Amino acid sequence: MTAPTTAQAAESFVHPAVFYRTDEEYLAALVPFVTDGLEAGQPVAVSVPGRQLALLRGALGDAANDITMMDMTVAGRNPGRIIAGVLRRFADAHPDVHVRIIGEPIWAGRTEVEYPACVVHEALINLAFTGRDVTIACPYDTAALPDEVIADARATHPLLWEPDRRRSSAEYALDAVLARYNLPFNGQESAGEFVATTLDDVSPARRHAAEFAQSQGLDADRVADVELIVTELVTNALMHGGGSCSSRLWRESGHLVCEVRDSGRFEDALAGRRPAEPRQVGGRGLLVVNELADLVRVHTGAQGTTLRAMLRL
Repeated sequence: MTAPTTAQAAESFVHPAVFYRTDEEYLAALVPFVTDGLEAGQPVAVSVPGRQLALLRGALGDAANDITMMDMTVAGRNPGRIIAGVLRRFADAHPDVHVRIIGEPIWAGRTEVEYPACVVHEALINLAFTGRDVTIACPYDTAALPDEVIADARATHPLLWEPDRRRSSAEYALDAVLARYNLPFNGQESAGEFVATTLDDVSPARRHAAEFAQSQGLDADRVADVELIVTELVTNALMHGGGSCSSRLWRESGHLVCEVRDSGRFEDALAGRRPAEPRQVGGRGLLVVNELADLVRVHTGAQGTTLRAMLRL
């Protein structure tokens, strides 16, 4: 498999799913993608799980010193922070040249709770980078991942790079994917519901969250994270979500869950995923939540919007 020429890459935003079954296929697809970029003077970043990161580093040799390398299990633990914190951060640092990025946000260790957020992230890359001079190649291990994951990859990527050919994806369906994974949440028992109707209620909601976090044995730094997450979610709901909201907290599957519901509709799918502009006033709340939480999920519809931020315990 060969990487696209510089002329092809510069034409537009390019977003392929790269299918592989073995380490050999992985390296055959991605090492030329990296080295061709470096030879063309293009900045290259790699954010993949640790094992694959070591595999690429070993195959690239000294060339690995010329690229940015990140462990996706750390940088992208919460898929909601990948666009701003990994992809845009690197691409925006090189605005005048074509940029190549390898991003592998879905691996066999992802949980069923995490997976819908991963698919939504992959779909939203297409909106976040439309018109940008960037190639973002997303590897998928077809030997380890279920068939439905590979089917979703075909639906979220306009291009498919397979070991023996490259083609456009006939299954690409951005809107359908976003609608399919706009999933309602199951009801859960919580430590009590706190209803906020004005911004004066933000401080009591924050105290309520801190008390619950402390009761679960979180250390002071993590309690502060919970306070800030609830503060930002409640404030955002009151300002944009229809005038009132409710917040709940509980413990589930090794996570502390912070949930805020309001009666508004979540219209901007990229909210909380764009980097803040240097002189931007406000508008950072959901960005902060994505940065602090280990997972953020959203469901929105005619009856309102629910945001869940989850922190590992």
